[in-house]
Amino acid sequence: MSRNHVPLQLLFTSMKQFNVPIIYRSPLITAVKNKRRQSDKMKKDFSPTLLDFGPVKIYLARHFGFCYGVENAIDIAFRTIEENPGKRIFLLSEMIHNQQVNADLKERGIHFLQDTYGKQLFPFEELTPEDIVIIPAFGTTLDIEEKLNAIGIPTEKYNTTCPFVEKVWNRSEQIARKNYTVVVHGKPRHEETRATFSHASAHTPTVIVNDMGEAIELGKYITGEKDAAGFTTEFAGKFSAGFDVTKDLERIGVVNQTTMLASDTQAISDFLKQVVLKKHGLSEDTIEERFADTRDTLCYATNDNQSAVYGLLDTEADFAIVVGGYNSSNTSHLVDLCEEKLATYFINSEEKIISREKIRHYDLHKKQERITENYLPRDGGVRILITSGASCPDALVEEVISKIVSFYPVTIKTEALAERFTEMK
Repeated sequence: MSRNHVPLQLLFTSMKQFNVPIIYRSPLITAVKNKRRQSDKMKKDFSPTLLDFGPVKIYLARHFGFCYGVENAIDIAFRTIEENPGKRIFLLSEMIHNQQVNADLKERGIHFLQDTYGKQLFPFEELTPEDIVIIPAFGTTLDIEEKLNAIGIPTEKYNTTCPFVEKVWNRSEQIARKNYTVVVHGKPRHEETRATFSHASAHTPTVIVNDMGEAIELGKYITGEKDAAGFTTEFAGKFSAGFDVTKDLERIGVVNQTTMLASDTQAISDFLKQVVLKKHGLSEDTIEERFADTRDTLCYATNDNQSAVYGLLDTEADFAIVVGGYNSSNTSHLVDLCEEKLATYFINSEEKIISREKIRHYDLHKKQERITENYLPRDGGVRILITSGASCPDALVEEVISKIVSFYPVTIKTEALAERFTEMK
């Protein structure tokens, strides 16, 4: 049994309220979210919320921003700082993939042990039992836990690992006990995938697939279409020690990095299921002999945010803005979805909106920022779709909205609009 260990079904019925610093809150966004919760308690309506400023019409996704796991991590981190004055406090790596939050923690004296890809920034050898190390929301590997415990630094007290990440670890352990190999759908260098791989491979052979292309190639090793000798090269760095491709792909189950696109994970799982079904001559009634059912390992926030974007994209608009960290996996997937429908600008702060004529935004494909000119219509009003990643503060979304609105002679201010939503019954 893992650490937190509130049964996950209870999280959905009575979500804990966390003490999120006021710097991350937004009066407007809070009012909108509260209104939507009241009117749609079962979360069945994924249509966006219209913020009508007259010439500027903003359509906000039904779900966006801080999720349960992020709020939990932020609550623990800031409380740890307050309760331990004078102590050295370290974060194992980025708390979450948001530059503002990580910068705020640094300003308050927190040091980072590693960067987001595991590069050492501060030697473990210089840590002492008096130091505090916070485990980020992504979790960490068993190897790092052992290193910290050996130093005399407990990894439980300040562990902010998201309960939904731990759910994936628990499910991996469950199917391992039934002799299934774990296939992890995730980005190999992502902190969460590295952690999940570590926990899964402690119990059973484990391999990572980044996308459907790699899943297809893995399927060829399952069927024997590809010679086993090529596996170690093709999947280098993505399989556990001692992995035997001739034996360890006979029974498999698919879990995921919780922030991957739900549709992608499901497609990979369905594909590999069909490969296994065909190879072993099984039916839907007997497939569990060789393929584990792990369909519920994607976190609720990822599902909600992605479903909300699909609902958002049903609205006609001039373009979309997605707000969040450039290294945030869940945010990047929201960008991918929006780009399929219309022009999309991925920004990490309102400062990227340079003027009415220019916006600096991140190109996911080229992995760099670029400037687009004349992104706003020259004449008349504008219709904009807006969402944000699960690690993005609501305050940042409001700042983006305010910046856009400032370019127009609007008929209502954000403060008045917030009051209007608050007063709505």
